Amino acid sequence: MHIAEGFLPPLQCAAWYVAAAPFVVHGARCVIKEARESTENKMLLAVAGAFTFVLSAIKLPSVTGSSSHPTGTGAGAVLFKPPVMAFLGAVVLLFQALLLAHGGITTLGANTFSMAIAGPWIGYGAYKLLRRFGSYPAIFAAMFFADLSTYCVTSVQLAIAHPDAVSGFGGAVVKFLSVFAVTQIPLAIAEGFVGVLLFRFLSGVVRPELERRGIFNPVPAAETSAETAAEEPTNA
Repeated sequence: MHIAEGFLPPLQCAAWYVAAAPFVVHGARCVIKEARESTENKMLLAVAGAFTFVLSAIKLPSVTGSSSHPTGTGAGAVLFKPPVMAFLGAVVLLFQALLLAHGGITTLGANTFSMAIAGPWIGYGAYKLLRRFGSYPAIFAAMFFADLSTYCVTSVQLAIAHPDAVSGFGGAVVKFLSVFAVTQIPLAIAEGFVGVLLFRFLSGVVRPELERRGIFNPVPAAETSAETAAEEPTNA
């Protein structure tokens, strides 16, 4: 969810900037550290950033004249852990606000907190909980919950800014969740499958790096030898 300019009071815009800033600064340090370690890390950082930018730029019509979109932040959270996505997500949101008029500058702190901080942490938590059941189910869960939780947090942010005239904050939360969170479920499921496809591709390109990060289990040596022997031509 990208909250547009003018939807949050100035004081709340400032408060969300203050809340997001420590995560973004820490994330920037993590990005620099990862980039210095290896060329593979630089490539994966670029993949995580580009994946988030492309998916979160897709605007699909939703109810009440609003729009919905995937977030893509779960992939970077799985690859590098959530702190990195705080910085990458903030950069993505800044460029989208400046180049695509998607979101806003005054609401950048709030959007960063929901999409680049809360979403990745919740998605990563789901990934760690389900990792015992296999890499791909855990990756699907990371993508799904990072997406869905972003809209849940955004609903809370909007409810704080626009409480219901009768039922106050609680009533506003229910209304916003019923609009944004419920309609986001199909998109979150689709994003889960897209994330699995992304990691299937990456496993064929940089599997040793993914194994080093614990995303995939190492292939047994005997199995690797059998595959190599099968690929070698037989001498007549």
